[in-house]
Amino acid sequence: MRFISTLKTPVAAVAALLGLFALAPTAQAANPLEMNFWLSGPRYDGNLPPCEAALPSITHQFAEKEGTFWNSDLRITAYGKIRDVAFRPWQSDNIPRRFCAAEVLLNDGKTHPVYFSIIEDGGLAGFTDGVEFCVVGLDRNWAFNPACKAAKP
Repeated sequence: MRFISTLKTPVAAVAALLGLFALAPTAQAANPLEMNFWLSGPRYDGNLPPCEAALPSITHQFAEKEGTFWNSDLRITAYGKIRDVAFRPWQSDNIPRRFCAAEVLLNDGKTHPVYFSIIEDGGLAGFTDGVEFCVVGLDRNWAFNPACKAAKP
């Protein structure tokens, strides 16, 4: 602070600041071992299972979410009208996803539409395929609102 306060003009302050920058060490380029070493990038095949393969995961995750976070006894008891909505709807260099839709029957006797996607390498630490889903009317934290629109392509 004392150094800055002794400078009488703004020009002297700028000169002192530029002098400090001139003394800073310069950046060095990467050596050959650091350049592109194990940086091959993602390798997506686009080999995703059919929509039916995600149903056990959805059933388990829904029961866990309802019981743990919402203190609810709701469970999925049956699926119907399972269909493919889209496969890789965006550019080919995006993470491959299969978008699906179905209807679920809950243990309270009501049916709800469900929208879900299977994501290549989207599971735990990228080792398995991941599943994201939204049951219309039961998106209590509004993660995919309105009416699960964000769960669709």
